[in-house]
Amino acid sequence: MTLIEPTDDRGPTALAPDLRDMDDRAARAWAEPMAVRPREDDTYAVATASGHTYVVDLTDRTCTCPDHRIRGEHCKHLRRVAIEITARRVAPPGKQRARCDACDAVTFVPVDAVEPHLCPTCRLVPGDIVVVGVAAERADEWLVEAVGKTVAEFETNDGYPTDDIVVEATYLTDALRSDRPRRYSFPHSRLRRADDTALVD
Repeated sequence: MTLIEPTDDRGPTALAPDLRDMDDRAARAWAEPMAVRPREDDTYAVATASGHTYVVDLTDRTCTCPDHRIRGEHCKHLRRVAIEITARRVAPPGKQRARCDACDAVTFVPVDAVEPHLCPTCRLVPGDIVVVGVAAERADEWLVEAVGKTVAEFETNDGYPTDDIVVEATYLTDALRSDRPRRYSFPHSRLRRADDTALVD
């Protein structure tokens, strides 16, 4: 499971900007203690140090606090939710936080996403010129039945991580010659991008 619990963070946290250059609400959004928690309906509960909890709806750009509800201001709670999303500590509406199964970076994936969870840099999808599919199995688990070896056991994959997720690919020339081109399995890190094309080293 690669989904991230709020207490499971290991990555660095961005430093706050110079608060002296900000308007009062923006500075308070950065500086005041607040806890942001996603809710099931794609809104966010923002708990403040004063003991109040307000509900922020980013889609509608609303907050239940008096500053927004009565004064119509873009309040510190709305701003704080945006800060937390930008810092990748909280997912935007419709998404959830996960660690990329290929590079371990924090990423956002759709709520109903299936494994493997991949960041935009590592994501390869059917339709990328040579990529057929990405499997949740690791190179030392994926058995190539025709030869009775796992992907990790192939000599050509020596030196690549054995716990890499597996990418199934076909060569463009094979795809052009046949309506059922042969599929090959590679450790994810063996592929590199050239322009918008996934190539195998």
